[in-house]
Amino acid sequence: MSRCALVLGSRLALLALLAAAPAAWAAPSLKAGVFEPAAAAPEFSIEGTDGGKLNLTRFRGKLTLLVFGFTHCPEVCPTTLATLAQARKELGALGESVQVVYVTVDPERDDLERIRKYLGAFDRSFIGGTAKPEVLAALRKSYGVFALKVEGKTENYGMNHSSSIFMIDRDGRLRALMPYGHAPADFVHDLKIMLAGS
Repeated sequence: MSRCALVLGSRLALLALLAAAPAAWAAPSLKAGVFEPAAAAPEFSIEGTDGGKLNLTRFRGKLTLLVFGFTHCPEVCPTTLATLAQARKELGALGESVQVVYVTVDPERDDLERIRKYLGAFDRSFIGGTAKPEVLAALRKSYGVFALKVEGKTENYGMNHSSSIFMIDRDGRLRALMPYGHAPADFVHDLKIMLAGS
């Protein structure tokens, strides 16, 4: 799996979202692309790494950063999680109002224990989730996210998938989409604005 393929896939997903809502992309003060007007983020219910059901309703009152990835990802996923962990740290006390939710695109290999350990290496507050393949496929479709298994001869196959981060406000509305590659400072900038405006 190549970094270029993942980044290209992310950009294609962004274009698909824009095509579906041509009026959604504005010239905001955020670093991320803003959906205007904000709409309710698609709800879901999957198994969470903290032992409970993982859904957006749990995190009302917080900002939720929704990430799709897999634990065998060589570059994009760990880079994204490290960036979010650093941003949350730089927010100080405000970081407690930000919840990172990580949904696997590779349920074949990513069980809850593996995801929990993987996320714990970045930030123990991060919560991950998995479900049956058909449930995850429906979840991805609701967000316009793609994931494609790169077939190989061994179990060390790759996954091409969307790499942007969905930013969901305290009321459960999809507010912005941050493409892969932004620095922690960009997340800190946007999250402070969203927290102040909630």
